[in-house]
Amino acid sequence: MTFANYEYLFLLLLLIPYIVWYWRCQRSSTPSLQVSSTESYLRAPKSWRIYLLHLPFLCRLVCIAAAVLALARPQTTNRWTSRDVEGIDIMLSMDVSTSMLAEDLKPNRIEAAKQVAIEFINGRPNDNIGLTLFAGEAFTQCPMTTDHAVLLNLLNGMRVDMAQRGLIDDGTALGMGIANAVTRLKDSKAKSKVIILLTDGTNNCGQISPNTAADIAKSFGIRVYTIGVGTNGTARYPMQVGGHIQYLNVPVEIDTKTLATIATKTDGEFYRATNTEKLHEVYAKIDQLEKTKMNVKQYSKRYEAFVPFALVAVLALLLELLLRHTLLRRIP
Repeated sequence: MTFANYEYLFLLLLLIPYIVWYWRCQRSSTPSLQVSSTESYLRAPKSWRIYLLHLPFLCRLVCIAAAVLALARPQTTNRWTSRDVEGIDIMLSMDVSTSMLAEDLKPNRIEAAKQVAIEFINGRPNDNIGLTLFAGEAFTQCPMTTDHAVLLNLLNGMRVDMAQRGLIDDGTALGMGIANAVTRLKDSKAKSKVIILLTDGTNNCGQISPNTAADIAKSFGIRVYTIGVGTNGTARYPMQVGGHIQYLNVPVEIDTKTLATIATKTDGEFYRATNTEKLHEVYAKIDQLEKTKMNVKQYSKRYEAFVPFALVAVLALLLELLLRHTLLRRIP
């Protein structure tokens, strides 16, 4: 434990002269009565109040000491803890283009993908997991971390209509999504390095082709598991028309050949997820991968610990006042 305002601790030295002053006052103010002999009082029984005579003073000392400690702001010390765990390094690469708003998966493709990803992350507490988002361009939403609370906050805070609102260029840049994830995994020492690429379209933009990105991933020993999400045929899609939403049935176009090629090149697998249950099956496959030992460091944040001392000070003061005005009340 540390003290943020340690200089207040010097006030505890004032207790020494206070104790001396109390002892001298007690000696000089003790009431007396002259009698011829005190022999008859030697065997007289003593009241229990005699033994508690100095209890109010003790309560005041405790009150002052606790108040000084509270003013010094005691805090728990920050510390790092290390532990060895087994896990794999995973980058989730999710398509956030406007077509992901189609409602063939409930409530829509991107929300369904988010919910399954959240369940997957919660079920993998020891894995190093990160998140890449891509549409016409790609960026890292969260680098790989074992602090899954941060990852989940960023995943939950992801806007499902980023491309529709112009926050990111629309389109489907599969190669950029893979390449961005590779940059986060290439220096990893884990035995198993995985990219889970989820998309509902075909590559139509980006500076890196999907096949080139797959070759780069293979050179770093990274497996790419590709998921084509969406029903076969057509999908219900919300369209903004004159300030109102109209639903259209649009054709589902997924480049299964390219996705399968990416997976085959990198020793991964390609999956078609036509519903949420299929998405669960895909993520369950990750459990079969070889795990590697990792040393995880956790940081414990300090917090204020003055409240117990403040409570002790208040209770000691109340007890002193109660004793002085009831059981141990002194008549001048």
